[in-house]
Amino acid sequence: MSILVLGGAGYIGSHTVYALCEQGRDVVVIDNLATGHIESVHPKAKFYKGDIGDKEFLNDVFKKENIEAAIHFAAFSLVGESVEKPLKYYENNLSKTRVLLEAMVENNIDKIVFSSTAATYGEPERVPIMESDRTEPTNPYGETKLAMEKMFKWTGKAHGLRYVSLRYFNACGAYKDGNIGEDHNPESHLIPLILQVPNGKREFISIFGNDYPTSDGTCIRDYIHVSDLAQAHILALEYLEKGGESDIFNLGNGVGFSVREVIETARKVTGHPIPAKETARRAGDPAQLIASSEKAKTVLGWKPCHDSLEEIISSAWNWHKNHPDGF
Repeated sequence: MSILVLGGAGYIGSHTVYALCEQGRDVVVIDNLATGHIESVHPKAKFYKGDIGDKEFLNDVFKKENIEAAIHFAAFSLVGESVEKPLKYYENNLSKTRVLLEAMVENNIDKIVFSSTAATYGEPERVPIMESDRTEPTNPYGETKLAMEKMFKWTGKAHGLRYVSLRYFNACGAYKDGNIGEDHNPESHLIPLILQVPNGKREFISIFGNDYPTSDGTCIRDYIHVSDLAQAHILALEYLEKGGESDIFNLGNGVGFSVREVIETARKVTGHPIPAKETARRAGDPAQLIASSEKAKTVLGWKPCHDSLEEIISSAWNWHKNHPDGF
């Protein structure tokens, strides 16, 4: 039996495929390569280029491969773009997932692990954020991910599908051997943007806002190593394989680091001064986003192994300095 990884050529998807292959699992990857990279797919995984909105293509894959369960990473994820192009996000994230679920139901595939997001919560009522907290997304990206979760829920009630939704925060870092890492275009994540400075790709890093109600006035985020995220998806898969009920889990380190702390750690890791310039706040940036992952630790047995900020940035730097132009 094979595990189907949708969006397995993307950043978190490819790291999860590597972890599955290391376990000796048979892995099938589907990716349309809109944002993914064929070079990041593990050589042992079977790759199909195609779109999850193409039902004929999906049925063909399901007929050829003996699929046991799916892990779903195939969604657009740029918050700013989702505000400018909401219908693009509803089409890709929601409409195409509906097609995927139809194909899964028709082919009797009843388990899915979903790469969700902390953006489902919107502006947090409290920190750390609990799974039971209010969900009021502040952008179409978070809104579509929340709607996808609800689609899994109702499909489960009607057709017996079981799902785990993993809501996580700032994915970062790179694979231990430096073979694969983060390569987005445009890049919107803080750590790779900072590392563009020592790589000669930009002159300075911008700090958006210095007057937040935090220890140093800059935003605080929960950074989680991509390999720890990959492990959580595998634990969620094993939980479903053992008959676990549908559920939602936060994933984070439970510790927040400010923008200034991240920049300072990057200076230490790279040995580069990394000039920073302070500028105005960005609209919609909450002061703090930190997850409570107690539920994932208790139910799934998940434990982040790479939670030191220095280790996270060192692994990212190992990738970026050796691949300055990405894949």
